[in-house]
Amino acid sequence: MLFRSGRRSAHRSRASGQQDITAATGASDPRERARWLSWTSGRAVFVTALAVVAAIAVTPASGAADGIATGFVQAMRHLESPSRNGKAFSGTPAVGALFSTSAGRLSQHFCSASVINSPHGDLVITAAHCVSHTSGTVVFVPGYNSGTTPYGVWTVTKVYLDQAWKSSQNPDDDFAFLRVSQRGSSVPIEDVTGAERLITGQPYNHQLVQVIGYPDSSNQPITCENWLKEPMKDQLEFDCGAYTDGTSGGPFLAEVDLTTGQGAVIGVIGGYEQGGNTPQVSYSSVLGANAAALYKTAVAGG
Repeated sequence: MLFRSGRRSAHRSRASGQQDITAATGASDPRERARWLSWTSGRAVFVTALAVVAAIAVTPASGAADGIATGFVQAMRHLESPSRNGKAFSGTPAVGALFSTSAGRLSQHFCSASVINSPHGDLVITAAHCVSHTSGTVVFVPGYNSGTTPYGVWTVTKVYLDQAWKSSQNPDDDFAFLRVSQRGSSVPIEDVTGAERLITGQPYNHQLVQVIGYPDSSNQPITCENWLKEPMKDQLEFDCGAYTDGTSGGPFLAEVDLTTGQGAVIGVIGGYEQGGNTPQVSYSSVLGANAAALYKTAVAGG
């Protein structure tokens, strides 16, 4: 049985001896240059903001000027802070792990996924590369934590992949919808776990998101918050360490409700480099028109 987690630990190699813009940026291809330009632009904004803060601080307008400047600098430092590491936690009901099975029992979890709101309450979203080469029975375990299955085990009964992914594994279409159910029960998973909202077709550069995933090496999920970047067209970037093999398919959650832990899925770990070549940088395809169309197909059961 072949499963591809899409998270490879090898670092990308770059050719030596290149000068000019390639040497200056450390970028040997257009995608890398796009990332460098995005980073440089961010730094430029940061420096400009500091200049504005300095001007505010020395302007004798009111006693609140110093407080405004201090607060603004702290906010900017947060935006520019180095990437953090994902931390293990006890999980959340609508996010879980995909498992292979052996003799009817859970075998190894290999990717992550999340329940999304749908009319029939039976759909899950993950990365296309997680389920493109699977065989045998695959199950989804929402809220999986340290060997426990608090919301049951749900069998994947159908996989929906975009045509552009099926024909050429286009990284801009690295998403998939799964229909899940439990044998002998008509209760949909959404009634048991709740669901994340699915949002497509909106620009989310600089959006603060929470990303949850299940590393292969752990039986607990990890979570981290950071600001999204858009290093290239139709791709989102999330920087936080510890997102190793197995976290592919984990949701990019925006607008998370602190009381329920639920939010809006605006991406899943995948896309460029099938989610990233290093644990510190994760990618997602932008969920646009193709994702919306595939969702409609899955809802219709086609």
